Amino acid sequence: MKTEDQYLKFVSWEEDDQLYVGYCPDLFPAGGVCHGATEEEAYAQLCELVREEVADLAKAGEKLPKPSTRPMREAVPV
Repeated sequence: MKTEDQYLKFVSWEEDDQLYVGYCPDLFPAGGVCHGATEEEAYAQLCELVREEVADLAKAGEKLPKPSTRPMREAVPV
């Protein structure tokens, strides 16, 4: 697992903006950090931002925030 994989990333539709917005609450607690016309576009941007943030923090010798955001429930195969 890559370090950035421990952080929950999600994309949601924002009706007011008519765009998909990407979130990663543990690294960017202020809210949405990217947007796109499609879910895929917003998610790709979000993944890149998370990779960059993890690399920048590591390069600066700063401690990564502890991942604390979790899905509401675990998926259970039927």
